[in-house]
Amino acid sequence: MRRRIFLLSLLITGLLVTATLTLPSWWISRMAAPRCFTEVDAVPQRKVGVVLGTSKYVRPGRENHHYRNRIAAAEKLFKAGRVEYLIVSGDHSKNYDEPATMRDDLVRLGIPVDRIYLDRAGVRTLDSIVRAGEIYGQREFTVISQRFHNERAIFIASRRGLDVVGYDAPDVGFVHGMRAAIRERFARLIAVLDVTILQRQPGKLGEPVSIGPAVAVAPRTGGSAATR
Repeated sequence: MRRRIFLLSLLITGLLVTATLTLPSWWISRMAAPRCFTEVDAVPQRKVGVVLGTSKYVRPGRENHHYRNRIAAAEKLFKAGRVEYLIVSGDHSKNYDEPATMRDDLVRLGIPVDRIYLDRAGVRTLDSIVRAGEIYGQREFTVISQRFHNERAIFIASRRGLDVVGYDAPDVGFVHGMRAAIRERFARLIAVLDVTILQRQPGKLGEPVSIGPAVAVAPRTGGSAATR
């Protein structure tokens, strides 16, 4: 009898864990998948593309294919004229600067440096998305990453009232892809909790940053022209 109770408890626990990890993933994909694009010509034209950060190397001397594919996708989207500016958003610590690394690689690919903005406080996907709206003033933009990541970013954006689409960089091989898929299940659970229950905010906001050149506007009354 005790063995049966133990096995039943184990089965119920397994089902609960599976449901806990599967339902958030299903919800995110169902909402966000229609807003993800694999063909550059199908991507709605937006002023800004946000490249979501990841480490350039999985270990010393071995490049991260997720990173390489995101950089190539950002180059393709920009050169096709689907975005005018890029925000490279990622982690920045004492010995590690994802945004600067992304910028340098994009410049080497021919993207003008004055069209690239560094968001060094994009520690998490939530931070990158919320800061694009709150700090960089973009209510409509394109996220650039792999499909699994874009879907989560779009889900977060939708809960913050942002109009976001995704351009999907190619995914990677089975081994690295499987690891990412496992991590993503937990990341999606956390994302749902963050935006529905915890109402979590970015770790850092800061002063607003204007994207593009300042535009002169006529004053409402007399006086000199103002800029925004």
